[in-house]
Amino acid sequence: MGPFSRQKAEAKQAPAVFEISQYLPENQKPWYRTPHLLKLNLCLLVPMLSSASVGYDGSMMNGLQTLPQWRDHFGNPRGALLGLMNSVYPLGKVVALFFVSYICDRFGRKLPLLVGLVACISFAILQGLSPNFHSFVIARSFLGFFTSFLSQPSPIIIAELAYPTHRGKATALYNTFYYFGAIIAAWCTYGTNKLDTKWAWGIPSMLQGAVPLLQLLGWWFLPESPRWLVSQGRQEEARQVLIDNHAGGQADSPLVQFEMEEIERALVLEAESMSTVSWVELVRTPANRKRTLIAGLVGWFAQWNGVGVVSYYLSLVLNTIGITKSKDQTLINGLLQIFNWIISTGLGALAVDRVGRRALFLISTSGMLVSYIIWTGLTSYFNDTQNSTSGRAVLAFIFIYYFFYDIAWTPLLQAYPVEIFPYTLRARGLSFTYVCSFTGLIVGNQVNPIAMEAIGWKYYIVFCCILAVLLVIIYFLFPETKGYTLEEISEIFEGKQPAKEDIATVELGQEAGTGRKDGDIKHVESAS
Repeated sequence: MGPFSRQKAEAKQAPAVFEISQYLPENQKPWYRTPHLLKLNLCLLVPMLSSASVGYDGSMMNGLQTLPQWRDHFGNPRGALLGLMNSVYPLGKVVALFFVSYICDRFGRKLPLLVGLVACISFAILQGLSPNFHSFVIARSFLGFFTSFLSQPSPIIIAELAYPTHRGKATALYNTFYYFGAIIAAWCTYGTNKLDTKWAWGIPSMLQGAVPLLQLLGWWFLPESPRWLVSQGRQEEARQVLIDNHAGGQADSPLVQFEMEEIERALVLEAESMSTVSWVELVRTPANRKRTLIAGLVGWFAQWNGVGVVSYYLSLVLNTIGITKSKDQTLINGLLQIFNWIISTGLGALAVDRVGRRALFLISTSGMLVSYIIWTGLTSYFNDTQNSTSGRAVLAFIFIYYFFYDIAWTPLLQAYPVEIFPYTLRARGLSFTYVCSFTGLIVGNQVNPIAMEAIGWKYYIVFCCILAVLLVIIYFLFPETKGYTLEEISEIFEGKQPAKEDIATVELGQEAGTGRKDGDIKHVESAS
């Protein structure tokens, strides 16, 4: 194969990477030695920390359930009552998603983030000061509602603002920060375990507002999404955001010109294919139906692949293998969260562009299936023999299971849906992922504690079967998005798009009778 033929083959395999490479600066320094990229990535920490705010809750509730001070204060909730206390948090998220999607498209990615930060700080304080069960549940429901104002726009603005060659890693890193929040919560509850007062659970509850407070301090420095600005006809503002953050102030940067053309072209094509943006668009075309099905499966199975049993009910799992002391359980919870963050970051998020999304999903789910089968068998053996060695082996396989979970399901939960949806459906598509995920979490929070009390370790067999089915679904349905820019991923679902020169509407000011100003593109009004 000659050089020209090889070049054409490489372009066919990864057209976006091949094209954009022509516009990247030559001999570019690493991002941490490039001032404008360092500044941009530091700003992206603000939305990335939204995942930490969500992760804090799951780990905190795990930790609180091990504290006798918390159990005594709230009357030792069990079964359905315990499930209710956990379920109101994701239930509040589901309700909020239908509002925040509209706000995100209508008013930008930054405004809902600001609303969520202020509200989460306020209700975290109320949660920590709750005098009774009812007020604790109410505070948690409002926390869940306003957490959606953090978790919905954050991965979107990361994907739409990140430097092109950093986008895959940046969006995958978002959900790994879940464990950053989980680490804070786990070790906080481990430390306050020694307090013989209500502050043993009150301090961790109030500190749920600490991460949002840190984000609030950095919110002012975060730029708005250039994709959203272009969709509102504010091209010059969008261009300036790209000049400042992707080109280091170089106004005539070829990269900025390429990105603007890509964004405008994509929005014109989307505008021509739909008259309004509504939830119905998620299922109107075969390509969108496939996207929506994948997004729903990712969301639902992120909770129903066995992880929900451990993430919210670790104490019940540890009880089945003889680890019952509060100090031991909180210590294991803390160590598990550190382990999760290391694996999800180092072997998950940072590998998405080398290994690929589809490959990571397949490796991850296969490993989880094998781990769960062995975990189930060892737990059965321990239940019959009370052998301490088998109990420790179960604990080891909990960590091995999380190793495989962390390399795909943690980093790609938001990153994959954000990539596969076009701009005009991105907010609603991600919201659908969240609705499925939170619905799965609500069902799991009600079912898991009841099933664990009723049939114990035998409940794990259900997840062995689910994981086997899930592996087959991923193999036949999930496409690879590695090697495409955000705008060109649509080619995977809809085929090759028209070339730039074939779209007359990009020739600004050329359309007769539109009444449009020069620089505007065809604008799609959102339908609530």
